[in-house]
Order: sequence, then structure tokens, then C-alpha cells
Amino acid sequence: MKRSQFEAQLLHVAMLGDSLSRNVYVSSPLSTLWRARRHYGNDWFLDTDPSPSSVYSVFERLEKFMPVVATEYGGLGAMVDNERDRQSFFRKILRTRNFSGQVTQLLARARFPDLILIWIGHNNVDWAWRCPPDELAQPEKRLPHLSRRFREDYTRQMRRLSERARTQQHRAAIVVYGLVDFESFFKARAIAESLRERNPKLYPYLGIDCEYLISMRSEYRENLIRLVRMVNEELRAMAGELQSDLENAPNVRVQYSDALAKVDLSRVEVLHAVDGWHASVVGHNLFAEAAFSGLAPSLGFLGLNRGTAAA
Repeated sequence: MKRSQFEAQLLHVAMLGDSLSRNVYVSSPLSTLWRARRHYGNDWFLDTDPSPSSVYSVFERLEKFMPVVATEYGGLGAMVDNERDRQSFFRKILRTRNFSGQVTQLLARARFPDLILIWIGHNNVDWAWRCPPDELAQPEKRLPHLSRRFREDYTRQMRRLSERARTQQHRAAIVVYGLVDFESFFKARAIAESLRERNPKLYPYLGIDCEYLISMRSEYRENLIRLVRMVNEELRAMAGELQSDLENAPNVRVQYSDALAKVDLSRVEVLHAVDGWHASVVGHNLFAEAAFSGLAPSLGFLGLNRGTAAA
């Protein structure tokens, strides 16, 4: 049997996302660029290190069922985009593909995945970015507008995936995860800020997130949390609508999961020791456990369950 034929029989899993699905953190520009372009794996989705000190990833958990071919498409700064928009210079030098580019890359592969995990949109909730000054204090119209546009852009890419999935001979499950709980995250950040005040050597790049995401600043955080909740409701509704449209496609399943949106990030240990923004090993383990638990309905759809897992 040829290698391509052998691999076609394995469980193919793809991950589309942003930096929260990658083992990255932000520091100096050159170091950040090097990590963004070179570092893959060692994160909650794809970690193959069996040592207890590493991440017990979704990949490793799935391998208890059967051999897995896993592919990561996410990158630092990735956004849910309108595919007609030009990629920013910043994302070009990072070699970041936005959501539409990640979907295009996935669709270009010969073997369509059995399972697609999607966790992207954290960069889209920066509501204060390019916000008209008069709306910064009163964003009551801006937030619903941003959440609706987010859903429209997200839905277009989901339809590209689901339409291709319809044509496959095998079953395909697409899992959309709700965005992270920023409210609990900011509790951990407050602890990190307090620790750094007492010891300036800790978290050397703490606060750099406010340079990249304006809405991370304290005066904008409340509405950032509001927008995330609105976006997650849009994702839930979108997934339900798409699943209804797939009534005549029994080989395809679209699932919304709030597993990652419910992860409690209030412990400072979940934050990376460099930027206090991205996830530490502890954080990645929390994400892995939650993401895997949220897969149960889709794994059942694919004919995989705990009873078929290797001991």
C-alpha cells in the first residue's frame, strides 16, 4: 500500500485559529517574528511530547482512538476577514493567514479532514480600534454592528467548508468554539500586574497587548467583554443555521461548542511568564482538556467514542 493510501485511512484533523491556538507569546519584535514563523506544536491542539511537564494535547487524546494526521493552519494575529480585504503588512511579515486564507489552504489539500476545529476571532473583538471618537463612550450601535459583520464573514468561510464536506465520501465534523472568557482573564491579569509592581523582573512584556489590541486597555475592557458575549451568541446561532441547511447532507455535522468560552482563566498560572497575555503550559492544558471534552458529540458522529479508544 502506498503511503498516500495509508494516510487516507487515518483520522485527519485540522485546526484553524489565531495565536491562542499556538505556542507563542509576544516579546521583542524580532523574537516574536521568529517564533510566529517557526514555532508549531507544543500547544493545546498539537503537542507530541509525552513528558508530564508538557501539554497533554487534543492530538494526544485523539490518538487513543486511532492514528491521527493533524494539521495546524492558525497564526499570530489571524482574523475573521472579508476575503476581499488586503492583508496588512504586519500579518504579511508574520506569514499569518486570516480565516479566509486558512480555509483556502485547507481546501487545496487532496484529503479533506474528518474533523475541523475552529477557534478564531479574538483579534476581531478589538472594538476600540479605528473607533470614531464619539462612539468610544457610547458604543451601543457599534458593538451589534461589529458582531453582525463578524458573523457574516465567518459564515461565508463556513459555507465554503460545509459545501466541500458535502461532496466527500466520508463523514466530516466541523466544530466552532466560542471565544475565550475575557472577564476571568482580566482577573488573572490583575494578579500579574500586582506581582510585577512588587517585582519588576516578572512578566517583562506585560501590557504589550494594549499596544496591539486597544480594547485590552482598562477603560475599554467592559465593552470588550460585552462584544465577546455577543459574538459567541452569533456563532451559536450560525452553527445552528448551518446544521439546519445540512439536513440533506447526512455525512456533515456542524457543532458549536462553548467549552473553551467557559474555561476559567482567573488563576495567574494560566498566563505566560513573558507577556502575561498568551497561555502558559498550564493554560494550554486547560484549553486541551476543555476542547477535547467539547468534541464528544462530533466524535460520536464520526463513530469514535471512549469505548473505541485504546486502553
